Amino acid sequence: MVVIAVSGQPASGKTTIAKKLAEHYGLRYISNGMLFRKLAEQRGIPFLEFHKLAEQDENIDRQIDAMAIEEAKKGNVVIEGHLAGWVLKDIADVKIYLKASLEVRARRLAQRENMSIEDAIREIKFREESNRKRYLKIYGIDINDLSVFDIVIDTTYLNVEEVLEILRSYIDKVIERRRSNT
Repeated sequence: MVVIAVSGQPASGKTTIAKKLAEHYGLRYISNGMLFRKLAEQRGIPFLEFHKLAEQDENIDRQIDAMAIEEAKKGNVVIEGHLAGWVLKDIADVKIYLKASLEVRARRLAQRENMSIEDAIREIKFREESNRKRYLKIYGIDINDLSVFDIVIDTTYLNVEEVLEILRSYIDKVIERRRSNT
């Protein structure tokens, strides 16, 4: 039973890396971001507006995080989300944090969402500040404190395969050591 939590900055590669890790290890994949977007869609509220609503209604984040905890308890899963590492700190076997420069993340988001770099920068800054405020208010979590993570990778200059190579090596060692200690 393996649980991997993948957190990181917006457009740092969380989703891509988490999906690839789930595929490589034959694990289920759960995205807190997709759960958040799904709730916004179900309520008929645009994504960024839903972020604003979540700042006022902490039950939104609590609902998503409770779902993530339940999935983690089932095991054999990669859970990806901004707060996954903090929320699953006592459950996850491996807690990964990805980061990258604002310029690289804006370029990635602009390409993915077909928007201008300027709009991407504004969205990233808005989401980061919204997340920071919410998580501090709801959980007392400072998202700039990465001490709960086992491994932090800056993806600015690395491609997907290079990041995966680093992570697979680390995860393989953790799994191997867990098995030999049981």
